[in-house]
Amino acid sequence: MHPRIEDYALIGDHQTAALVSNRGSIDWLCLPRFDSAACFAALLGTEENGHWRIAPTGAGTCTRRAYRKDTLVLDTEWETDDGAVRVTDLMPQRDRAPDVVRVVEGLAGRVTVRSTIRLRFDYGSAVPWMRRSDGHRVAVAGPDAVWLRSEPAVRTWSEDRATYAEFTVEPGEKVAFVLTWHPSHEPRPRLVDPYESLRTSVHDWRSWAAHCRYDGPYRDEVVRSLITLKALTYEPTGGIVAAATTSLPEEIGGVRNWDYRHCWLRDSTLTLGALLACGYQQEAEAWRDWLLRAVAGDPADLRIMYGLAGERRLPEYELPWLAGYENSRPVRIGNDAIQQRQLDVYGEVMDSLSLSRSSGLPTKPQMWRMQCTLMEYLRSVWREPDEGLWEVRGPRRHFTHSKVMSWAAADRAVRTLEDDPELSGDLDGWRALRDEIHREVCARGYDTGRNTFTQSYGSRELDASLLLIPRMGFLPPDDPRVVGTVDAIREELCHDGFVRRYSADHLSSTASVDGLPGSEGTFLVCSFWLADALHLTGRTKEARELFEQLLGLTNDVGLLAEEYDPVAGRQLGNFPQAFSHVGLVGTALALFDGDEAG
Repeated sequence: MHPRIEDYALIGDHQTAALVSNRGSIDWLCLPRFDSAACFAALLGTEENGHWRIAPTGAGTCTRRAYRKDTLVLDTEWETDDGAVRVTDLMPQRDRAPDVVRVVEGLAGRVTVRSTIRLRFDYGSAVPWMRRSDGHRVAVAGPDAVWLRSEPAVRTWSEDRATYAEFTVEPGEKVAFVLTWHPSHEPRPRLVDPYESLRTSVHDWRSWAAHCRYDGPYRDEVVRSLITLKALTYEPTGGIVAAATTSLPEEIGGVRNWDYRHCWLRDSTLTLGALLACGYQQEAEAWRDWLLRAVAGDPADLRIMYGLAGERRLPEYELPWLAGYENSRPVRIGNDAIQQRQLDVYGEVMDSLSLSRSSGLPTKPQMWRMQCTLMEYLRSVWREPDEGLWEVRGPRRHFTHSKVMSWAAADRAVRTLEDDPELSGDLDGWRALRDEIHREVCARGYDTGRNTFTQSYGSRELDASLLLIPRMGFLPPDDPRVVGTVDAIREELCHDGFVRRYSADHLSSTASVDGLPGSEGTFLVCSFWLADALHLTGRTKEARELFEQLLGLTNDVGLLAEEYDPVAGRQLGNFPQAFSHVGLVGTALALFDGDEAG
């Protein structure tokens, strides 16, 4: 059986990441980037698709595991009849080549430990040629080469297209394994000292975490979420991937399996705000600069997502040789949603750059000129239908959230000019545009009979994105239409207090409101948005209760996926999900950071 999604922990080096199960197995690792092909893909198939397990012989699930405080260094411990052992997993910040370091340490008794490694390049499809060199095991297949060594050296052997090692440890004895990747046409990179890498990684992560300005309740959970965001950051460019994985299902056995190893513009403002509020200006500036580079060019070509370095082409294809997580097919690489029109992204870009300016980040010479160009294009297209925030694969509609974000774009442009009269721009025209969009949304996106805004013009469906209306400043929190919308969403979209993204009232046997078959779990960031909305509308006690309920969904090492199934009681979707952790940080700041939190 597959481990549950929440049975995994994350390790990473700011350019890629691995998932380690509570059985001590690395079941997912893409090298050298987050979006590269996986060399361990058991997560989406079987062990034959690649994994690396280190555990006591005959042992199953670990006895306990935890990150070392304020780090991304993972300790996994087993207590057996023979004694106790710890495996410490990390990926050191790379010099040039990515390394995975696994340190085995005896804690009590005399424990026999086995390492089993099956390298399978190209998402589990390519079995490498193995050889020995200078006491190392070397695996090569096409463009990929991996070196495996241990310190001190232990006996290894090959069998059934896998590499094994077995040894014993007593208290205080250690054996470290190092796996190093490099392009197969290049020479082996320099060797890293695994024990020094461990010491340096712990020091570096704790130094970074110490910069967090938040000092309210649940600080450990906030810091863990910030560490997760940092771990999902592609350091060379500053881009933040939505998750470390592809194709973890939104419904077990279903087809809602997407590649989230890309950077979404929808995440930009909330991510930027969380980083700035917690004192991480350098990371915020890097994310802002990635955004500026990614969106540069013709505003008509603005994408909803980009690659790690701002790539505009992310073609979607399927991997038929992988069975999918718990037989959830297909396994997809790339994301065709990049071709969609989502008018909300113009508002998210304008809001992010407005926040960047007001927060004191250094401005860029081209920034305001780019914003003006975006505004002029938005003026010509905002009346058109689109696919909306959630990338529905059904017909285009006039999504209310898209129009609200178009309003937000005009509002931020107006405010920027009002705050800085030296800038040039069409102040009167953008004010008129802002007022026109506001009138239309209130007239066409609001159901007077039910006292709620709706997902799209003329529909009866609801959408969790409507919870952002007061946060964006479209209407004040005490406006009866805002309160009515929050109440309607609680009534119609909540399951055990958690929020679905949109209505399921129009489900059929073949497709739902979004044009896809099947259903999905409750969406965790939307549940954090509900807590924010409850707080804004004066129901802070209920907001805090919901926040604490959401904290209870984190796994044993503090991580959240994209969704949660309240019936099965398990996490769903790609993991760990940056947007879920941004939601956690944002809600904690709203509820507990300062007197204004209430």
